[in-house]
Amino acid sequence: MVRLTDIKIRVKEAANTEMERQALKKAILSKLRINKQELLGFEIFKKSIDARKKGNISFVYTVDVSVGNEKVILDKDRSKSSITQTPVMSEYRIQPGTEEMPERPVVIGTGPAGLFAGLMLAKNGYRPILLERGEAVEDRTVRISKFWENGLLDTDSNVQFGEGGAGTFSDGKLTTGINDGRCRMILKEFIKAGAPPEILYRSKAHIGTDLLRSAVKNIREEIIACGGEVRFQAKATDFIIKDDRIEAVVINDKERLPCRVVLLAIGHSARDTFEVLYNRGVVMSQKAFSIGVRIEHLQETIDKGQYGIAAGEPGLGAADYKLAYHAKKGRSAYTFCMCPGGYVVGATSEERCVVTNGMSEYRRDGRNANAALLVGVTPADYPSRHPLAGIEFQRKWERLAYEIGGEDYQAPVQLVEDFLRDRPSTQWGSVIPTYKPGVTFAPLKECLPDYAVATIKEALRHFDAKIKGFAAPDAVLTGVETRSSSPVRINRDEQGLTNIQGIYPVGEGAGYAGGIMSSAVDGLKAAEKVMGKYAPY
Repeated sequence: MVRLTDIKIRVKEAANTEMERQALKKAILSKLRINKQELLGFEIFKKSIDARKKGNISFVYTVDVSVGNEKVILDKDRSKSSITQTPVMSEYRIQPGTEEMPERPVVIGTGPAGLFAGLMLAKNGYRPILLERGEAVEDRTVRISKFWENGLLDTDSNVQFGEGGAGTFSDGKLTTGINDGRCRMILKEFIKAGAPPEILYRSKAHIGTDLLRSAVKNIREEIIACGGEVRFQAKATDFIIKDDRIEAVVINDKERLPCRVVLLAIGHSARDTFEVLYNRGVVMSQKAFSIGVRIEHLQETIDKGQYGIAAGEPGLGAADYKLAYHAKKGRSAYTFCMCPGGYVVGATSEERCVVTNGMSEYRRDGRNANAALLVGVTPADYPSRHPLAGIEFQRKWERLAYEIGGEDYQAPVQLVEDFLRDRPSTQWGSVIPTYKPGVTFAPLKECLPDYAVATIKEALRHFDAKIKGFAAPDAVLTGVETRSSSPVRINRDEQGLTNIQGIYPVGEGAGYAGGIMSSAVDGLKAAEKVMGKYAPY
């Protein structure tokens, strides 16, 4: 096949799938200077939006084209860097090891890292046992709804814990900064599990929390079909270690599960598990993370700010953004986990704490847009040098948010103008907050560090110059956001092991990933290390 890059099509010409295919076909014929009989077919490899010129927004494509005589085309257009031969995708293969595995491998946690590690192990005959402290995604959804409706929190099954991990109740973003060939394989597995095919080529692909739930369930069923086992409400409460080697995992303080290989995919909020591991001698270190708030605007404000007069055009969808502010002196701020047409939701996993997160469904058709607005925190800000001091730092601000929110899991909120002027908010403007279980007006400076308040104020003014209306007086700030990443890193060597033989820490909770894709890739890498050492079970 022949790969063509930098094909631009105006938004109006790609309002639906059929119009898009016809416009692409016309562009391909023109670029290759061939007639329609010579074009045997094509598929989109990548699609993105070029919104630099608000009056002329276009989609930009890379396409792989099947033609009658590939060699003639390549020879004719050899000087054009935008026309090349489609690279041959290397086959993904793992040469299994020879060492005998006395017991089945255990994967703790079923977020992206745990799910994909488990899937890879199961597909290759290792019959993994996956342990999840929370519930299956269908039961978890009911449990979370009860918390959002009436504040009834289950500390083991919530937005942070349960099948699919924290990402299941987010936007299901599949973007990543890593360049790894495993990413495409992961996307194909998601599509096989029911995700939209477009995630394979969209530059800012997302599944949405509604579709992601069913995809997660289907991946679980494939793991089981391949010989794996998935156990819910099975919390790893202790680790039996002898001579610096894992021997067993204790489940729910009762059952002893013998194992010599454990993949720790516990997530960034498994604070009790971190403590158990630390007490058992697993070496950890402090890690930087971020703290801040969720900011909500009307989605139409963001659409107009990003797309200008093209806002609302069919095919464009809800606009997103990614912003950063670097102060000349002091700290930096940035937006994170932007959820177009989404909702702000309660995401605590501990009692008497308020934690916020953002969530969007696949259609992204909610009235508001929201994103985390965060400020960097370093270990120098922590109360001590203890490896788990960052967790105590998080708890401090989450508990303050709970207190000023009314001590019933309602979140404290403040309008942007009032936040900037240090005055209380008393009534809503055009933006009505979406946070569940509910909100209450409160001064956010009482649940944020002083440096975070000061930096967010600077960033708001800076971002307003980038997107008109970002610092609109009636935009809503909701506190607090503390779980963007783990404040702990579980140290591991080049073999992916801790100082305890047989324990492989992976994903966000281990401090080596951030987001669905990078966590899934990290899980695959750990599974590869296990498979490279041991023979199938």
